[in-house]
Amino acid sequence: MIVISNKVLMIIMFLLLLLSSCSCSSTKGIWVMGTPKHHLNNGYRNFPITPGRKPGFTFYTRRVFDSIILPDVQENHVVPEQEVLKKIKLIKSSNMITWLGHSAFLIIFNGKKILTDPYLTEYASPYIRGPKRFVKSGISIENLPAIDVIIISHDHYDHLDEQTIEALPGKEKIMVIVPLGIGKLFKKYGYKNIQELDWWSKTKVDNITFTLLPALHDSGRSTSNKNNTLWGSWAITTEAVKLYFAGDTGYSKTIFKKIGKLFSGFDYAFVPIGAYAPRKALMISHTNPEEAVQIGKDLGANNLIGMHWGTIKLSDEPIWEPPVRFKKAGKLAKYSDENLWVMKIGDTRKFDIN
Repeated sequence: MIVISNKVLMIIMFLLLLLSSCSCSSTKGIWVMGTPKHHLNNGYRNFPITPGRKPGFTFYTRRVFDSIILPDVQENHVVPEQEVLKKIKLIKSSNMITWLGHSAFLIIFNGKKILTDPYLTEYASPYIRGPKRFVKSGISIENLPAIDVIIISHDHYDHLDEQTIEALPGKEKIMVIVPLGIGKLFKKYGYKNIQELDWWSKTKVDNITFTLLPALHDSGRSTSNKNNTLWGSWAITTEAVKLYFAGDTGYSKTIFKKIGKLFSGFDYAFVPIGAYAPRKALMISHTNPEEAVQIGKDLGANNLIGMHWGTIKLSDEPIWEPPVRFKKAGKLAKYSDENLWVMKIGDTRKFDIN
């Protein structure tokens, strides 16, 4: 009888998870006449259709070791949590942004507390082991203020963490706004106010409008539900200010220009700048820093906020490379230092209302 150690079993499970949730744009399904072009009879697809390429086995093997051997964290990368909480209290603004790490932000907008892509616990995995954060959340779950709205870009584990949504209090009051198919996961954990949106559709919470927009990505939490739920990006707008949250996306020459034209530009755009190497395998689903800046230009965004980096190692580029390339590309694109936000985890900043 062959005996498999717990460590080997953990690695096997981890590799299976990574292989099942890899970014690839292909979807087996049929488009049905009369339905939106991004709908299939059994799920969704990117549209315009963009062919993709799967990362190889060695890519996922490297991810195993990245989760076991965590990198050293730069001293200026993290704000101590007590300082974060103190600053939020001192600012007393109805409009501020706190980076919690990866793509998770606490956005206080017109007094409403909005949580984006909540992944605040240790592992981005359904198992007790998996891709592991090397930096804790800027604010722990128990110290978060009462959340009014949660928005989700897609259902990958590093953007939608079940432990986080299960642990959040106030489920009967929180408004959850998600792409099609994701609502059932929140219903499972007792959330009552859930709205599922398709691309280009919108809803309002008081005077804030949330519009789900396209992104170039995919979805799935197992081998059995690849692209069964929709993915997307978000416009969060009032008459006074317009925010854009890109979620997780590759670069498209058409999507972001169309969005920018529709909204006549944005005041602030959250753009993903990490998890981009090797390029041939990841370009279909993740932008590099230069493409992130181009998204900002296509959107007509005045300020760019870098995200999706510095929290968990999901790819091959050096951990501290993304913000350097982001700043360089931004300056070449005529953005000033003040308009390029490279935040520390826990960093809290006010944003202007015109």
